Amino acid sequence: MTVSTAEVRTRHRLERHRLGNGLTVLLLPDPEVSAVGVTVSYDVGYRTEARSGFAHLFEHLMFQGSASLPKLAHAQHIQAAGGAFNGATHRDHTAYYQVVPAEALELVLFLEADRMRSPRITQENIDNQVAVVAEEIRRNILGRPYGGFPAFQLPELLFTRHANTHNGYGDFASLADVEVAECEEFFDRHYAPGSAVLAISGNFEPARALDLVDRYFGPLPGRPAADRPPTAEPPPAEPVAVTRRDPLAPVPALAVAWRCPPPGSPEYRAALLAASVLGDPESGRLRRVLVRERALATQAAVLPSLTGQAYDARDPEAIVATAVCGTGASPDTVAAAVQEELSRMARAAEQDGGLTRQEVESAARRLRTAWYVELDTVAARARRLAAFEVLYADAEQALEAPALPTGDGLDQVRAAAAALADCPPAVLSLEPDRGAA
Repeated sequence: MTVSTAEVRTRHRLERHRLGNGLTVLLLPDPEVSAVGVTVSYDVGYRTEARSGFAHLFEHLMFQGSASLPKLAHAQHIQAAGGAFNGATHRDHTAYYQVVPAEALELVLFLEADRMRSPRITQENIDNQVAVVAEEIRRNILGRPYGGFPAFQLPELLFTRHANTHNGYGDFASLADVEVAECEEFFDRHYAPGSAVLAISGNFEPARALDLVDRYFGPLPGRPAADRPPTAEPPPAEPVAVTRRDPLAPVPALAVAWRCPPPGSPEYRAALLAASVLGDPESGRLRRVLVRERALATQAAVLPSLTGQAYDARDPEAIVATAVCGTGASPDTVAAAVQEELSRMARAAEQDGGLTRQEVESAARRLRTAWYVELDTVAARARRLAAFEVLYADAEQALEAPALPTGDGLDQVRAAAAALADCPPAVLSLEPDRGAA
């Protein structure tokens, strides 16, 4: 067996192993369920690619056949076993995941190892999937009101490096001339076993699962992991405000983004609580002030990241407030009200609008509950474990994320609100384009 026992450790019943080729293996058994979730996450995403949309395109190619299987066979085998599967490209990682009955674990491991060995990269498959991605862009971005807002428009306002600023979904021009050699080089650089994490959660016996992992993944040759592109940037020095037009938007919308502490840090957890107090869709301050009291907006929320999911990327990251403007309200007025309410939260005195212990306690309960509900499925557990290991080299934190500051951490959360309020914001306004309608 090529498993390095020197690197095995357990916490929260989670076992971590490393194969001789560099593959990290995470095992979280749960005999109380009847299924297993399996995720393979690679240390590659939007911020890794040289041309816009390439990582997303390559995710599609990984489903187009592999060393031992023809096109569509992966999906057919999973579905025939009664399972479900998918893939997702994120800013800093790409995940391939499936959930199947427990007896199908060996099948999934064979399938994932086979495409880690050699996906079926042909010009025909590339051209076909470029067309598929183009259709996704038409349907999800160009053909939908507020399409891609604000995740794909904000980065260029917040950052300056190409890795951070470009549109990771892709566009027609950037993907028009992709060829086999470029895809093969991308695979060799970024899809090595040492750049991947395999996470298994659910009903399995760890020793047998590890034997199966070693049988199918162990023979894969190790390759040097690619260096990550530089992404570090200093905080913004001044506010930025940009207005864009959307021919399909019925009313104006806006997004206000603030650079936040590195995800995974204690300061980020405090910032998540501040963001929840400010923008919870049901009980947040923005809903109370902007929607109910002042009628400046019909919707208002705060997202814990540029993609809307907490712990979804490495630093640099942002927390984002969004709002759909009410009748007669201008984006500038709404943006000013958002900033005003955030600044009010940072005040020391509760009578001046500062954070209260009750608000922090309620936000902590909401976030903990949401996290536990998500992790209640074996599929979500495997995905989160793999992501936390790739992003922060700490899969165990996925099981500890609900350990947020409580009311005793009121000062910590108030400080997080103050730090956000002091950060020069990036404000993106989206106006209806009446002339293009």
